Amino acid sequence: MYRKGEVSYQPLPLPDRVQLDDAAALAEAERFRDYMKKRHSVRDYSTRSVPEAVIASCIAAAGTAPSGANHQPWHFVAISDPAMKARIRDGAEEEERAFYQGGAGDEWLSALEPIGTGVSKPHLTDAPWLIVVFAQRYGMTEDGARYKNYYVPESVGIATGMLITAIHHAGLVCLEHTPNPMKFLGPLCERPEHEKPVMILPVGYPADTATVPAVAKRKKPLDQIMSVFRQA
Repeated sequence: MYRKGEVSYQPLPLPDRVQLDDAAALAEAERFRDYMKKRHSVRDYSTRSVPEAVIASCIAAAGTAPSGANHQPWHFVAISDPAMKARIRDGAEEEERAFYQGGAGDEWLSALEPIGTGVSKPHLTDAPWLIVVFAQRYGMTEDGARYKNYYVPESVGIATGMLITAIHHAGLVCLEHTPNPMKFLGPLCERPEHEKPVMILPVGYPADTATVPAVAKRKKPLDQIMSVFRQA
């Protein structure tokens, strides 16, 4: 975390070691791979409540993510207030109407068809929690001076991925909702102008009748997403 005046490098002995032998590492990697295959983006939510402490712990896990120069250029707004969720849904659906009525090209709409998306976004009010992810274009010191953040999209993307993983690990589901633009979210969430909303994550338990698009289970095989250059 950036602090004004802290400019010197001070090495710290590695505080935690979690390394395994090769066999155990492979077993753990395969176990985690299989567990993450059970993660699904869900649009149908149960009315079952989720304790705030669970949401806070998931966000705390996201906050451990690596970031450019360790500036941690993110902020997460957790919302359970029904009236606020309704305002977010209204704003998101207004933008979605523009998107589906000409804002998106035919190719984009065709790509979305197998996913089953549309203007209506009931998950934004049905889910017990919404987490709005903000990216900080630049930072501010305690005395109001501006400083540069580095690799902001990459850093926030890593933290968001860790948040989604933490949500799954807690036995919850979420949906990666990215209406664009989302300028209404900053004032609504009382965030400063230098923070840009990049994603809304509805979070909760899946409804008994929850479904997912069949196409979502089609993942590229390993040989299409991995290349290896082995030591001779």
